[in-house]
Amino acid sequence: MNNLFNTKNIIKLLAILFITFSIVSCQRDNSAEEDDIPQEELTNIVLLVKDVAANTTTPYNYSIGAGGAQSIKLEDGKTYEVEAQFKNGNEDATGEIRDAKDEHFLVYNFPNSDIVLTRTDDASSTRADGKRVGLKTTWVVNKAIKNASATSQLILTLYHEPTEVSEDHSVSGNGVIYGTQTGGETDAQANYNIIN
Repeated sequence: MNNLFNTKNIIKLLAILFITFSIVSCQRDNSAEEDDIPQEELTNIVLLVKDVAANTTTPYNYSIGAGGAQSIKLEDGKTYEVEAQFKNGNEDATGEIRDAKDEHFLVYNFPNSDIVLTRTDDASSTRADGKRVGLKTTWVVNKAIKNASATSQLILTLYHEPTEVSEDHSVSGNGVIYGTQTGGETDAQANYNIIN
């Protein structure tokens, strides 16, 4: 019999539909091309930490997926200007974040530290809603390590397409979180230890 709806054809059709559904559901925003910086393309987050008084800059490089946390040395009572850069291998991907600034937002979480963070982004990294992405910040270090028996850290998270963002800060346990977001997905996250 040459019936179009025989068992073999139905199984083939179901297999094709399943594969098509699986591929589409694994892509963010229904298309990989729509994402300006796919998660798998970010390899490093570099923080350029400038000691304002000493006029010296130290780079801190976090390798995504490699594990471990690089230590950032901060001194109590000092002010630092910090610039976040995102890399894809040796290529700088920060410009892509600026180009799609309305789709990105950084949240800075400082567990076990008393650091006052101010976003200092210029127009190139300020969203249409007036919120600054957070690529450039100033840190005033009141106490780098609040409790010597606990780990002090910076957990830096880059969000993609959050539905709502705020530059406000909130106290969380023994530290402070700068920025909040609703919705979206994590493009990248870096953990740095904070030391004196």
